Amino acid sequence: MYKIIPTLVISFFVLTLQAQIKKGKLYDAETKEPLQGATVKAGEKNILTEADGSFSVPKNITTIEITYTGYLTKKINYTSSNGYISLQKDNAKLEEMVVTANRTAQKRSEAPIAITTINKQTIEDTKAQRMDQLINKVSGVFMVNLGNEQHQMSIRQPMTTKSLFLYMEDGIPIRTTGVYNHNALLEMNLPAAKSIEVIKGPSSALYGSEAIGGAVNVITQSAPAFTNGQVSIQMNDKGYKRTDVQVGTTVGKWGILASDYYADKTNGPIEYSNFSKKAITVRTDYRANEKTNWANTFAMVDYYSDMSGSIDSIKFAKKIYTSQNTFTFRNVYALRYKSMLSHQWNQSSASTVSLLYRDNSVGQNPAYSIASTANPTKFKGQINENAFKTFALFVNQTQKINWLNSKVIAGTSVDFSPQTYYAKYIAITKDLSSGKYVSYTAPTVDSFLSKYKTGIINLASYVDFECSPAKNLKLVAAVRYDAFQYYFINSLPTSTSVSTGSTINSFNRITPKLGLTYNYKGIGWYANYSEGYVPPQLTELYSSVKVAPYLLPQNFKNIELGGWVSVLKNKVYADWSIYQLKGSNEIISVKQADNTTLNQNAGSTKHVGIEYGISFKPVHDLSIRFSGTNAKHSFIENVVKGVNYNGKEMSGAPRFTSNSEVMFKPSFLKGLRLAAEWQHQGAYFMDDLDLFSYKGFDVINLRAGYQFKAMEIWVNALNVSNVYYSVFSSKNATASGSSAYSYNLGDPREITVGIAYHFGKK
Repeated sequence: MYKIIPTLVISFFVLTLQAQIKKGKLYDAETKEPLQGATVKAGEKNILTEADGSFSVPKNITTIEITYTGYLTKKINYTSSNGYISLQKDNAKLEEMVVTANRTAQKRSEAPIAITTINKQTIEDTKAQRMDQLINKVSGVFMVNLGNEQHQMSIRQPMTTKSLFLYMEDGIPIRTTGVYNHNALLEMNLPAAKSIEVIKGPSSALYGSEAIGGAVNVITQSAPAFTNGQVSIQMNDKGYKRTDVQVGTTVGKWGILASDYYADKTNGPIEYSNFSKKAITVRTDYRANEKTNWANTFAMVDYYSDMSGSIDSIKFAKKIYTSQNTFTFRNVYALRYKSMLSHQWNQSSASTVSLLYRDNSVGQNPAYSIASTANPTKFKGQINENAFKTFALFVNQTQKINWLNSKVIAGTSVDFSPQTYYAKYIAITKDLSSGKYVSYTAPTVDSFLSKYKTGIINLASYVDFECSPAKNLKLVAAVRYDAFQYYFINSLPTSTSVSTGSTINSFNRITPKLGLTYNYKGIGWYANYSEGYVPPQLTELYSSVKVAPYLLPQNFKNIELGGWVSVLKNKVYADWSIYQLKGSNEIISVKQADNTTLNQNAGSTKHVGIEYGISFKPVHDLSIRFSGTNAKHSFIENVVKGVNYNGKEMSGAPRFTSNSEVMFKPSFLKGLRLAAEWQHQGAYFMDDLDLFSYKGFDVINLRAGYQFKAMEIWVNALNVSNVYYSVFSSKNATASGSSAYSYNLGDPREITVGIAYHFGKK
């Protein structure tokens, strides 16, 4: 009995205390993620929200005020609240938080680089079917849609398929070094994204190889603060259909979010252009406490597309949408699992450890590999597959130092990626009456053009140091060391004409970066010097050659100056950057004395430009945005297969590109949005001898949507004026005058209708 009495007394006081406390939960208004570390001012007390966004205030408190970096301050009557409180992100770009600049969260105004964030609200408003419909809103960026989410990129480079861009998910590359694929962003699951950050210019000092023209980091959404989600369906008049499902919840310290979609297209305007894509991402978050979080992300993409190919000048002029191809395809399978454990040791120290597994393959019967023979009915081609797996470890440590308000970010990584590749010769039959390639055969069981295995090992370490020697001034210095080894094992007999002897190739590189920012009353500027590099790709070293060429990493050096200004109480925001990027040791195909060609480090290029953007919000309901870039991309030294391109402008490089948008969200009809977007691409040379040019294009997109309670409907009219254009045009001109036109058709007018049901809103 004497043991029961104290227990009853303690229980009474606990219940009494709970009756005097009201609990709440703070979350992001757009993503529904819990917000940790926000300050809740309740009377004279300042209370910090916990890992799951929860907080407690005395029940007699009637009004609370909530502040959080990067969000608008909110003051509410807490007595009438249900306890769930949302915060809106601050529209002022200077207060915007970014993570890609130095691998930790920081204000945009403290990052000495050209970086732009596409936030969740923009993703939701755009209702993008493809990544390019979002990324092309960024100044200095043009992602070329090659159909069915296939693409190439232009960031401080011409429109190109070269390995000059790094694509990441949560700061970790989605593909391993040496196995670049210009279509890599189709391996992403856009509905799982919380935001997309785009860095322009080299970022190798933190992220390693291929971060030359720029880096795109897709940041996944974490588990929500409460049960919610959405289901949507959409279709357009050009054969595209899609279903999206997202659902998440938090139970205790565990949270889970599943995001997936299925899309396909049949009977589109271009013959033989069907595709299908299944994508699913599942993320779990274990928020042990306010200091420790364990996130696990599983992502899988299964993609198939017919490869219709580009069209020639006759078909383009006559608007003939038929395809010669009947069997060419691209098939992509990408699986990624990463486990990230983060711990905040104290206010000055934090650590992150990540484990990564990838399983990826790209198989194709490529239309671009079909070539003629002496027989007009017989052509040649290939079927190939490039596949790899990855086992990787990433460790990152952040340490704040009292001296000059400094911070050190250091990390190391180990990446082991066994890779396989084969290319098999096929004999193709062409029907002369229809002009179509109708069938193919593999003449012999061992008709391999290439067949090999490679063990790729990348060891890397980096250090980023930041300090503030004076008020409003911040200095940044970073350096990274990478060591690569390719363990190449050829599976073909040494007697074959295409067999490369088994070998080991090693590369190493030290990459520096220096920068500074200065901010004063809404006006700031930055300067930086950065370097980037690209080690040789496996296909440049080992495919279809007898002896592997001696190749070194390609090097790029970048100098830039930029700034930003926010005036009229954040109604006007503008940013700009001027850059000069020079490349050396670039790998090109050089004609040898015996008339054969060989890959060599013999090219150099120069890229100069200015990027600028301005956003204007004259009234609360209306926002106007303009993004533009003026650039010139030239060869310094470039003699390819005996043809001299020195001093010529590079092909596929418009001098001017822009994107503008007007968005209207009337306060008198909450839930309605109306938007008009203008995408402009200027003229450019179609060939590297600057003999032929394409005029460019102008496309207008209109978007409208309305959300009432749980239901949402939208209509997107893309290319509303039905402009007929080529999204990428080229002509393989040579010194002898022979050439071949190639046009990749832009999308005609597409009317998309969608409907969504949102559940679990607080």
